[in-house]
Amino acid sequence: MNATIPSTLEFPFPAPPPRGEAREVAPGILWLRMPLPFALDHINLWLLADGDGWTQIDCGYGDAPTRALWNSHFSTTLGDRPLTRVLATHYHPDHLGNAAWLSERFGCAIAMPQSEYLTAHAVANGHSGYGVAAISGLFRAHGMTAEHLAALERRGNQYRRGVPELPISFLRILAHDEISIGLNRWRVIPGHGHSPEHASLNCISMNVCISGDMLLPRISTNVSVWPVEPDGDPLARFLDSLGAFADLAPDTLILPSHGLPFVGARTRVDQLRAHHEARLAELVAAADEPHSAAEFVPVLFHRELDLQQRFFAMGEAIAHLNHLWHAGRLARHVASDGTIRFVRP
Repeated sequence: MNATIPSTLEFPFPAPPPRGEAREVAPGILWLRMPLPFALDHINLWLLADGDGWTQIDCGYGDAPTRALWNSHFSTTLGDRPLTRVLATHYHPDHLGNAAWLSERFGCAIAMPQSEYLTAHAVANGHSGYGVAAISGLFRAHGMTAEHLAALERRGNQYRRGVPELPISFLRILAHDEISIGLNRWRVIPGHGHSPEHASLNCISMNVCISGDMLLPRISTNVSVWPVEPDGDPLARFLDSLGAFADLAPDTLILPSHGLPFVGARTRVDQLRAHHEARLAELVAAADEPHSAAEFVPVLFHRELDLQQRFFAMGEAIAHLNHLWHAGRLARHVASDGTIRFVRP
């Protein structure tokens, strides 16, 4: 849910690096920022010194503006050192979009969790319950209007626009793996709810954690229900995953995918938990009569939503309602026409 949350965190770097430039945030760790064609208009990427080359953590949306910036970085930021590995924290297009392109250019491997790799292929090819028709069916059952459904269907498969080439092989990384990058060891922190098997990276010796999308300083991570698991409770998984970040050393520098690097992981985890509990309480208060997820969207999002935002808002509303249903705080009723509504029991 992309609602801004008041933050009392420490931000060591007051501004991001200018477009096409890099900034060192810790010894051997460079911060690159790339544009995104959405309301959330940027992604942070992390370039780690790795012997005679570099390991790239995430790689941006696979479009012409981002690749133009990459071409600039090849001749400036990278110097004469190649990428020797691309590591994707998860399958979303702003993280995986240029992985195959970079891999082909440098002849390097792509490392990522297996479920993220397989999900990328399923989403890109619209099969296994990840196609537009399946998403449309889920949202229809949860009350999305015919007008909004038609707009969603006209939009088609947006994923392939951001991931024009898919990796056809990968190096599998697992939860709690320790990965050597240069002279340092990075431990994989598994995350769930935002994506199937998100891989954050923590280096105790450097006191740095690359949190990806699991811990962001100003906005809350999107947590949605999708048709492959329509009765699932991804919000419970997400909230449970936050515990690993709360346990980090208090002075750990957090490198998020969006926003500025910050210190104060436990504070941020507490804020996020409080934020979601407040949104859940608002839904319970509004559920005096049966309502569909589409009717609850304005309870969670107090602003006009464009098509992209509405897509994620709908998935997030279902996630919060499913969470309340699994917890017994709301009852779920399925009408004869298949429409799903929630109400206080």
